[in-house]
Formats: sequence, structure tokens, C-alpha cells
Amino acid sequence: MGTNNLRHSFFYRNGLTLFFMALFIITICAQALTGWKQHNQEIKEEGGRELEFKLYLQSGHFISATFENFQSEFLQMGMYVLLTVGLRQIGSAESKSLDEEEDVDREPKPGPNAPSPVNKGGLWLKLYSNSLSLCFFILFMVSWVLHLHGSWVDHNDLQLLKHLPTDSLGQFLWQPTFWFETFQNWQSEFISIVSIVFLSIYLRQKGSPESKPVDAPHMETGK
Repeated sequence: MGTNNLRHSFFYRNGLTLFFMALFIITICAQALTGWKQHNQEIKEEGGRELEFKLYLQSGHFISATFENFQSEFLQMGMYVLLTVGLRQIGSAESKSLDEEEDVDREPKPGPNAPSPVNKGGLWLKLYSNSLSLCFFILFMVSWVLHLHGSWVDHNDLQLLKHLPTDSLGQFLWQPTFWFETFQNWQSEFISIVSIVFLSIYLRQKGSPESKPVDAPHMETGK
């Protein structure tokens, strides 16, 4: 760690991560509590027995609702990281320059301060060079599978409450429920990318690395 970094407190150095992690913990707890109450209300309406909170956290209802959102977020970030390598948007703070190469395009060079995969080279360097998008896509696939599993379990739990036959995973995949849950999240993530890419052409936020300088011309591409 550099000497300059040591001048700042741990919370200052990691404030962005800590702030959003705190928001995540608060909101997922709120989701769990409100989802538990809502789910128990649905169970009561069908004449079933209410779940204890710890059992609700293992239920298809909670797993589906949680990973339904996770998978769309990780897909959004993975695609955004990967597609901004080659695609451009004139005037956007979120795009690379139309003509000039940038620091992120330079070939990695070994050195005492370089990450260890850079110094190892070969396959390690190749994987590390794409590790950010690979990580997001792996997280997306894991979340997608857990969303599918949770949605299927929740569907069959409701079928049992209604004294109807349960469905196999294959049968459930042919039904619209899971795909409706999936696409309603995907479309919101894609329009949010369109928003930040396009709005950063004309709008500014002083001090934010996601914005161009306030006095930058609209058609200036990149930060």
C-alpha cells in the first residue's frame, strides 16, 4: 500500500464499498422481513400453516426473489464491462474515445507493482486480462440457476397448497412464470445502461468519475 494511502483512514479509503454494502445489508433484511410477512399472508389465504422466519429464509419464495434480482444485475455488469471494450457512444462519459487508444488498451507489462498474474504471464495473464467480465458472468450463471431453483420450488409449494399436482423442472421451464420474472428484470437493467450512457452526453455531476467535467463539450467522448 502506498504511503499516500496510509494517510487516510480505513473508512475513507473504502467508503464507497462500505456505504453500499451497508445499504445492501439493510435492504436485504427489509426484503426478508416484508417477504416473510407477505408469503405467510398468501399461505394463510390458501389455508396453509405459516412459516417461521428461519424456514422462510430457506424457502423458494425468498431464494427466487433474491436471486431474480442478483442475476439481472450481474448480467448487466458483465455485458457492460465486455461491450464497452469494442462499442462506442459519441459524447458519452461511459465510452472510450472514438479514435485514440486509452490506458486500458495498453499491453500489460511485468513489474514489481504489477499483479502476480501479469508477472507470471501465459494462461494466468490471459485469464486475469478478462477476469472482471468472467467473474460477472460466473456470478450471473450461479444466480440464474438459484433463481430458477427458487422459483420452481415456490411454484410447487403453491401447487401443493392448492391441492394441485407439482411440476418437474422441465415442465416448469415451459411455463411463463420464470421467464416473466427473468425478462422483467433484464429489461430494467438494459434501460438503465441506456440511461447512463446517453444522459452522460448532455448532463453533468460535478466531482463524479461517472460524469464528464462540467465545462466539457457535449460531443467530447470519454471522461
